[in-house]
Amino acid sequence: MRRVTLFVNGSARNGKVVAVYGTLSDLLSVASSKLGIKATSVYNGKGGLIDDIALIRDDDVLFVCEGEPFIDPQTDGRAQEELTGSHTDWLTLNVGGRYFTTTRSTLVNKEPDSMLAHMFKDKDAWGNKQDPRGAFLIDRSPEYFEPILNYLRHGQLIVNDGINLLGVLEEARFFGIDSLIEHLEIAIKNSQPAEDHSPISRKEFVRFLLATPTKSELRCQGLNFSGADLSRLDLRYINFKMANLSRCNLAHANLCCANLERADLSGSVLDCANLQGVKMLCSNAEGASLKGCNFEDPSGLKANLEGANLKGVDMEGSQMTGINLRVATLKNAKLKNCNLRGATLAGTDLENCDLSGCDLQEANLRGSNVKGAIFEEMLTPLHMSQSVR
Repeated sequence: MRRVTLFVNGSARNGKVVAVYGTLSDLLSVASSKLGIKATSVYNGKGGLIDDIALIRDDDVLFVCEGEPFIDPQTDGRAQEELTGSHTDWLTLNVGGRYFTTTRSTLVNKEPDSMLAHMFKDKDAWGNKQDPRGAFLIDRSPEYFEPILNYLRHGQLIVNDGINLLGVLEEARFFGIDSLIEHLEIAIKNSQPAEDHSPISRKEFVRFLLATPTKSELRCQGLNFSGADLSRLDLRYINFKMANLSRCNLAHANLCCANLERADLSGSVLDCANLQGVKMLCSNAEGASLKGCNFEDPSGLKANLEGANLKGVDMEGSQMTGINLRVATLKNAKLKNCNLRGATLAGTDLENCDLSGCDLQEANLRGSNVKGAIFEEMLTPLHMSQSVR
């Protein structure tokens, strides 16, 4: 029976003496058990690969590996590091005046393509400057560098309270820690407050009004006032372009010369509101109530509702002298007893519209759709020239 001494490849310590019997596979099995590795091949002391158990002599010193090339245990630590790719020596970093102690493998293994990996993969490869204590100088922010170093240590992004994630993100980009950049971008996105789309209340809006000089135009373009009570307020000259005013209570409000272009007024109540010179081009007021409204400006400034959606609106008793309703949609609308003198209704959809008791003197209805419209009790007769192109 032969006996041999087994060492892990590249090491001359903690050897195990074992008996040699059977086949080479039996020896590898014993080596795996004794050395705690998954042995795949055996070398002699000169680096020769042993492929037959008959080549082993009594008291031979053998080196067992897991598939890597033979490493001479007599070479210095630097050569061993180069062959195995392992960098375990300790070093200290001076980052912006703060010291961090870590291992070379921490800076290299997690992100091998990063700037830190290139700086410390090979000793003195970058000619890194050192302070009097021997720490490598890095001119970056220490509070933002610490989360990056911890990420390289254990792979988890942990940022203490009070640390700005944007600062950590910029450091990650500077050092080229690509996998951390994605984590930080997600964390920053999740930390942002959710967009507030809740409607503005009457109390909030009144506060805005009181803080605005009377001669200044209040910009409310695109804001959400859905369901708000804005009744009886002075809203002159305010820009409500594309605002959401659906289901609002605007009864008795003063909207003189307000801009409601493309605004959503569906289901709103504007009864008795002052709409002199209002701009409501392409607005949506479907199902709204505009009873008793005043669109007539004594100075001659005409309200413009061109292209507006006024399906099913109730405008009974409104003053609309000279109003522009060209190509607007007034299907199923109620315009009983309205003053529409000189109104522009060219191309307007008046299907099933109730125009009984209206004053349509000099109104332009050319090209309008009057199918099913009611013209009873007209104050002035409607001439064919008004409705024929």
